[in-house]
Amino acid sequence: MWRWRVLPLLSLVASVLFLYIRTSSKPSNSDCSLLPHEHYWIYSKRIVTPEGVLAGAVEVREGFIASVVRGDYQPGGSVGGRVVDYGEAIIMPGLVDVHAHLDEPGRTEWEGFSSGTRAAAAGGVTTLIDMPLNNFPSTVSEETLKLKVEATRKKIYVDVGFWGGLVPDNAFNKNALESLLKAGALGLKSFMCPSGINDFPMTNATHIKESLYTLAKYKRPLLVHAEIQLDSSSAESIDDLGDSRLYSTYLKTRPPSWEVAAIRQLTEALQNTRNDAKGAHIHVVHLSDARASLDLIKEAKGTGVSLSVETCPHYLAFTAEDIPNGDTRFKCAPPIRDGANKEKLWEALMEGHIDMLSSDHSPSTPDLKLFNEGDFLRAWGGISSLQFVLPVTWTYGKQYGVTLNQLASWWSEKPAKLAGQELKGAIRRGNHADLVVWDPDAEFEINESHTIFHKHQNISAYVGKRLSGKVSATFVRGNLVYSEGEHAPTACGVPILAKS
Repeated sequence: MWRWRVLPLLSLVASVLFLYIRTSSKPSNSDCSLLPHEHYWIYSKRIVTPEGVLAGAVEVREGFIASVVRGDYQPGGSVGGRVVDYGEAIIMPGLVDVHAHLDEPGRTEWEGFSSGTRAAAAGGVTTLIDMPLNNFPSTVSEETLKLKVEATRKKIYVDVGFWGGLVPDNAFNKNALESLLKAGALGLKSFMCPSGINDFPMTNATHIKESLYTLAKYKRPLLVHAEIQLDSSSAESIDDLGDSRLYSTYLKTRPPSWEVAAIRQLTEALQNTRNDAKGAHIHVVHLSDARASLDLIKEAKGTGVSLSVETCPHYLAFTAEDIPNGDTRFKCAPPIRDGANKEKLWEALMEGHIDMLSSDHSPSTPDLKLFNEGDFLRAWGGISSLQFVLPVTWTYGKQYGVTLNQLASWWSEKPAKLAGQELKGAIRRGNHADLVVWDPDAEFEINESHTIFHKHQNISAYVGKRLSGKVSATFVRGNLVYSEGEHAPTACGVPILAKS
């Protein structure tokens, strides 16, 4: 296990940046941090920066990165300050998860801000953007956004931003959409198929096209669940599907053609509005189909439209062939597809055709998963994963040659840009001191002896898996909010609201 140690400040070679360092380290009286100092240095032989991986130190002062210095560890230096020495551990920008459902207000029995952000901190996630549905009421207006922001008070251990919801009731109401965006929504999210949530109905291409004009004005993205439920000719009827305990039965109900149809309409909407809605951006969430759907995305990007796409660790870790009968922990939408599709997703990610990763953490109460019945058709869909996304990506990505800078790009830099967070996503002078410290070689099994901070520990598809890449510590705006299984006494994360 990694331990942090407060030492006399190191002498770090070849840096004139030391000239402006003050020799005092102001103690912090706050319960927000396990490290009681506002000015300190974090040392490691592997710091992941935009310029590459270096040995050196990150100077943190009052929540921001004051400097990043390359150099070797030399005990007994004369420059004042405090140092936390992490040795060979990796220091990386904290993860920015742009797709999570924390279900508050209204459904805290599913998750909630407190347990969800504790899990996030334990997984190295320093910023997450909460989706507008699964909480109640759904976040589709200025009023409901204010309810959600108020619900975060004294509960969030990491920074939390908010997507607003695009639904038929507000799609053609420019004033309503502008009020939601002015209230601080970082962008909008819509479904092109039934969401499963009564107060979050699906939108069509006309709704989406209309919203792009308003979103372009504010330069904020539209995130879309890209599946369109096709008629019975495109898939077998329910009566013909067969045994609902078989994963293959569920897989038939959501064929790749649903993703293809939705993405085709999205790319057409971008093409049709590119002259009148300059600045509009569509982001396709949780891409599952790596064949025709991905081809459409690549083709659209080639024409210059503003389009991005994410996939999720569960599509990169699991295959349809390996999902046990009746194990509804693996149900999600769009579904986990076959092994050949998984290989193509990895190929697209490595080649840059898929821009970023997200968790799509979507928990529920265990009873909604119907574990006793094992009914894939009726069980609630969603993968509970927030605490594990970094080690999962690393564990399954090593065989494909994933680098540390790629991890930082997929999980930090590009998600931060999508969410409009210029001071997050990279270890760079002037940015928030949002950092994750982790050991890529430490292995662990997710079992009854492993502490899981999600509200419901047994519903995750990763229970029983052996992973590598253990998170040791997480810093949010300079506060050490998590270290070796312990959280800071007080939740001091900041709600993130867009500036109008």
